Amino acid sequence: MDFRVEGKGALEMCDPSRPQFIPVVAARSPVTMLLNRAAGKNEWLLTLATVGGKPVGPEDLLTVHTQKLHLLVVDETLEDYQHLHPEPGARPGEWRFMHVPKLGGVYRVFADFTPAATGRGLYAFADYGEPVADLSQPYSGGTVETWSAIAGKWVFTITPGATEGIRAGQATTLRFKVRASPAGGLVPLELVMDAYAHLVAFDLKRTGFAHLHPRADEQAKRPDTSLPELNFDLMIPQPGQYVIWAQVRLAGEMVFAPFRFEVKP
Repeated sequence: MDFRVEGKGALEMCDPSRPQFIPVVAARSPVTMLLNRAAGKNEWLLTLATVGGKPVGPEDLLTVHTQKLHLLVVDETLEDYQHLHPEPGARPGEWRFMHVPKLGGVYRVFADFTPAATGRGLYAFADYGEPVADLSQPYSGGTVETWSAIAGKWVFTITPGATEGIRAGQATTLRFKVRASPAGGLVPLELVMDAYAHLVAFDLKRTGFAHLHPRADEQAKRPDTSLPELNFDLMIPQPGQYVIWAQVRLAGEMVFAPFRFEVKP
């Protein structure tokens, strides 16, 4: 009962077989999260507790995708995204992590975890930093059938399953590909958190996120090293502008790539 809240707007679980956008900010979570700066400049203390005041430590959480607690940290412009894994602190319910921001402004920290008592995914969030007026970025995405991003020597593309793009409230499949530039080089994708790629979608106001993993039949199969392709299922309930961040490991290096896109009514 420590991990349940009743009534309208309660946040209880996400069905991994039907991933969708989770409205973390608007929903009522049974777990609260507080952030405090630790001794180091970029070190933070995170405290998790249930609505009844019970501290939430590592013994209360299941290991999911190799970790007890996942933090999805993103800035106001959605131009800086980092995926972090805190370590348990000295006190019950306390977790420590390092975060080195690349930009200024207010960063939002989403926590993604699964209590052992319920086996159901839960979420919480907290902010830190001061607003910076000149951080706003114009939306540069489009409604083209294929979105692309470049990170170093790697070229990433995402193609929605429907030719008209993504529509609100309709399930879709995202076909994700990686190639080396110049063309013809090998693409040595490696496992990261038990998957060969992770996608995280945010809306422009950072009201929540969707954390996507490849389809179950693709998670254990090593992708083709010449042109790897993975498929992700997604449903976003509201129209608007969004950013998907892709996270992969290539030849031992963690690589992140953003895609801006629009969800039609």
